[in-house]
Amino acid sequence: MDTIRNFSIIAHIDHGKSTLADRMIQYCNLVSDREFKDQILDNMEIERERGITIKSQTICLPYTAKDGREYMLNLVDTPGHVDFSYEVSRALSSCEGALLLVDAAQGVEAQTLANLYLAMENNLEIIPVINKIDLPSAEPDKVALQIEEDLGLDSNLVQFCSAKMGTGIPQLFETIVKHLPPPKGDPQAPLQALIFDANYDPFRGTLISVRIINGSVKAGDTIRFMANDREYKVDEVGFFKLHREPQKQLSAGQVGYILAGIKTIQDTRPGDTITQKECPAASPLPGFREVQQVVFSSIYPIDTDDYEDLATALEKLKLNDASLTFERDSSAALGFGFRCGFLGLLHLEVIQERLEREFDISLILTVPSVQYIFHLANGTVKHVDNPAHFPDPTHIERVEEPYIKATILIPERYMGAVMTLLMERRGVNTSFHYPTPGRIELQCELPLAEAIFDFYDRLKSITQGYGSFNYDMLDYRKSDLVKLDILVNGEVVDALSQLVHRNNARARGLHACEMLKEEIPRQMFKIAIQAAIGGTIIARTTISPLRKDVLAKCYGGDITRKRKLLEKQKAGKKRMKTVGNVDIPQTAFLAVLKSEQK
Repeated sequence: MDTIRNFSIIAHIDHGKSTLADRMIQYCNLVSDREFKDQILDNMEIERERGITIKSQTICLPYTAKDGREYMLNLVDTPGHVDFSYEVSRALSSCEGALLLVDAAQGVEAQTLANLYLAMENNLEIIPVINKIDLPSAEPDKVALQIEEDLGLDSNLVQFCSAKMGTGIPQLFETIVKHLPPPKGDPQAPLQALIFDANYDPFRGTLISVRIINGSVKAGDTIRFMANDREYKVDEVGFFKLHREPQKQLSAGQVGYILAGIKTIQDTRPGDTITQKECPAASPLPGFREVQQVVFSSIYPIDTDDYEDLATALEKLKLNDASLTFERDSSAALGFGFRCGFLGLLHLEVIQERLEREFDISLILTVPSVQYIFHLANGTVKHVDNPAHFPDPTHIERVEEPYIKATILIPERYMGAVMTLLMERRGVNTSFHYPTPGRIELQCELPLAEAIFDFYDRLKSITQGYGSFNYDMLDYRKSDLVKLDILVNGEVVDALSQLVHRNNARARGLHACEMLKEEIPRQMFKIAIQAAIGGTIIARTTISPLRKDVLAKCYGGDITRKRKLLEKQKAGKKRMKTVGNVDIPQTAFLAVLKSEQK
């Protein structure tokens, strides 16, 4: 166990985590130059397209130190985006140390701090690494001082490297083996293995990623899940290299995988403890804290025949992404579907794309909302995240909505634009300080509902990509909330209903009406699109009808002849309108979610 090191790479978005992992893999000769590709650990198409890491990935690196000792380094590459911070917290539970990456040009950012606190909660040994020292705008010495002053880390431990060019990698390996502690554990004790991730393999069943805390496991053993008492016989154990590499056994301190022919997806839960049937452990490991979903949206298949496939796909995704929750839901307009909880809008987008690509299911999403607390006149308290469950307004005593504490780091020159954005979004108690000359850290309390809609996109636009945003949940506060209904041709489309603050209702209703007007095809009759609060219409647009040229055959003659044909057409349209149903295309549902200001 003295020659094992378990560590992860944590950092803000785009500070070079995956690039550093690439260089370390190349340095250990795990892959030939011919087979190498950038972001080698990011194996999802969507990760490569967006250039971000979504899933944390584990890899085992063999390393020979300068003193000739052979080390086994288990590296976990983690995501940087705030929506995937739960993924990071699970990855850190399998490690003893962490490399905290900081950009030599950008310095310490919002998510750098958040990830540092996560690592400290897990009592990890931290090595600060300043990356991108090859950039013309790099200021490594200034950033090193910032790490010591802002983060309180030892500046003598700071490593300087350029993951892109490969400089500083050998020194980094030596620092890892010298300063990070080896894992603790007793190989002779009863087996205790923590599940920190899982995947579904269509041929082998569920593939479980584990960190062995105590004991050992090998093929042929009968293992038991402590959460649900299910038992399975182990088929194969091994390490994650670029491909799965079977081993005779996994023992205390090691990170690897277990295959045991687990066909029922629900049996495997990240955070559960695995033990042996013959010699069980006395108690399970603490596991992970329950994740708190903040954004809720309903997902419906376009083709109702895909409902069962969607249920299976969500089960498989839940196995791979423990922060997703879902329950059955139904809508008059869209049929049966699922009400899902997400950690943010990017998380929602990624889940939607993965369902469409990996499982080939076409989807419609409803407008995202957050969870509100309704205090009713009869003394009951109701938690509502779905507009369909909005209580009768006459019974509501007061409504509370969730507030967040937003931390925004921006260059000084964008201060005015960001303050205007925060005021638009009902931000209160704004405070700011200067971590370094030229950079401002704003802290502001604002409603979560205002942050999920398009806040991050707007922030990135007005700061030209330099703004970084991180948030923590605060509490629930009193709010004036209304249910905004969208009516098409006089009928309420329940999938487009939203819960909004009264002050924003008119603007949001007008935006939805305008977007639908562009997307819904014209008919032979006039279509009214309205936004309403209760029985009050607050916004309206009209789709004008297509007009068939009934006068094409009339060349000359009395005007009454033309008028007769036009009156006949008018009567026909009126009759058509009484039986006319409007088909709303899928793009219309998505258009309503789009930002109001480009």
